[in-house]
Amino acid sequence: MKIPKTKRRFCPTCRKHTEQKVSQNKKRNPSSLKRGSKYRARLRGAARGTGNLGRYSKPAVTKFKRAGAKNTKKTDLRYTCTVCKKTSSQRYGIRAKRVELI
Repeated sequence: MKIPKTKRRFCPTCRKHTEQKVSQNKKRNPSSLKRGSKYRARLRGAARGTGNLGRYSKPAVTKFKRAGAKNTKKTDLRYTCTVCKKTSSQRYGIRAKRVELI
């Protein structure tokens, strides 16, 4: 996917459309404290009851099979305003194998 290095878009700080520089960041891995992780723990009955359940002290989920990893990552683009130098991030990532700034 080819993306221009500069883009004219709305800056929430300046509250008007300005020229903005586009940069790409790496997507971070989800934490073990996120909602999905806690949801799966609840499904397998972990973290319930009394006493020390050190990281739930049970094997992994066996009630359902999870799908394999996806072969694309979502883009994490940052837009830096050339007027006020503030950075805003992209609202929703688009799946792409490779992102090229042109």
